[in-house]
Amino acid sequence: MAQLKITMADGEVKTFPITPTIEVAFEKYAKGGFSKVFRTEERATDIYWLAWQVLESSGEAVHPPESEKFLDTLKSVEVIDDDPNG
Repeated sequence: MAQLKITMADGEVKTFPITPTIEVAFEKYAKGGFSKVFRTEERATDIYWLAWQVLESSGEAVHPPESEKFLDTLKSVEVIDDDPNG
């Protein structure tokens, strides 16, 4: 299962699994398949929305996903594949 590595503006690193629930929420938002969007059509907006979704799903209080207040809390966001051969 892939994971999302979020580095916050303060340097804290958080890693979350990209669960089926997160994938389906993303596909509804992006109106496309998870793998296709991230391999061929990735936009910064998509990865930051995914970060917002996993943070919100974890119970953290977060600002709306496209707000400057939310984006300013982030330093970087990466999708990490658990299987380097897969």
